[in-house]
Amino acid sequence: MLNRDKTYVGLDADSYGGMTPTGTIIRDAQVFGLIPEGETCKGWAVSRVEALYDQVSKAWHPYGHLVSRLPEDLRERHRRIYDAAIQQARELGWSAELYDDPEI
Repeated sequence: MLNRDKTYVGLDADSYGGMTPTGTIIRDAQVFGLIPEGETCKGWAVSRVEALYDQVSKAWHPYGHLVSRLPEDLRERHRRIYDAAIQQARELGWSAELYDDPEI
């Protein structure tokens, strides 16, 4: 969760272990090697997270923002990072159906 006046709480303290747009940015940055896999970005200022978002967007661009277009090594890293995040989120009570509301 980002608030312009505060810093990011970190993946571990974010909703369901980071099942948020900010969490996705951080995991994608890990996939592309922009930050180490263990980095949670705890304490990062909003501007720093936004800069990371820009880097992630540029890294995705050659692949059309599609996992299926990633080279095998990045696709495997993506699978491993996201599978672990989904498992942890489910253990914390997350379900993909939480975001399956047609009113949203």
